[in-house]
Amino acid sequence: MLWTRHNRRAMGDLERYNERRSALSLRPGHPDGKGLNGFLLDWYMSEPRGVVAKPQRQILAEFFTSMLVLTSSFKYKPAIGVSNYLYRVNDQWVLSLIAPDEWSEEHRRGFVGTCELQRDMTWTIAPSASLAENEAIVDALGRFYDGFAETMDTDLTLEEILPFYVGRMPYYQRLFASALSRSIRAAVTLGDQTSIPARDWQNLLPKRGESLLTHRN
Repeated sequence: MLWTRHNRRAMGDLERYNERRSALSLRPGHPDGKGLNGFLLDWYMSEPRGVVAKPQRQILAEFFTSMLVLTSSFKYKPAIGVSNYLYRVNDQWVLSLIAPDEWSEEHRRGFVGTCELQRDMTWTIAPSASLAENEAIVDALGRFYDGFAETMDTDLTLEEILPFYVGRMPYYQRLFASALSRSIRAAVTLGDQTSIPARDWQNLLPKRGESLLTHRN
């Protein structure tokens, strides 16, 4: 994967992944994941499900939101439909299962929003009601957005810049970044949106990042 220095700071040091060299094949006959363990079981459980064609702006919003979540710090395996809470603490994005009212004042001040992993392996965020009032977080979101937009400034297609493999990310972030990439690739294929240069997608971005945070009712 090709990234600028700015993006490596903002979104993590992502590397391009050639699936043909590292493809995984799961044995048929295990619809419930029986017989799989360790990484193969995690790979099976993180397979995107229910992927559908989507408008380009929705794909962009879900890509942005998901990368914000997946570049945060967490050490547990997220589950579909479970509330996770995103914070900005000590200049870092932190994802936790602990709600703001159950944590310290520092975390309550740094609360960004409630995140949820969807069946198709994209992430949504319901922003905190006070998010717009927190200038430090809004500024950090803006910087992350700038890095995201800069990444899209290329003639490579959207499929080519997806983070299929993130060598320096922790395990769960790397696993779910790959799942996200498979989901987006499937969505653009279903929507007949393949082979579109990322720069053309970039032209659909809003001016700043907060409006890209997505939440499904």
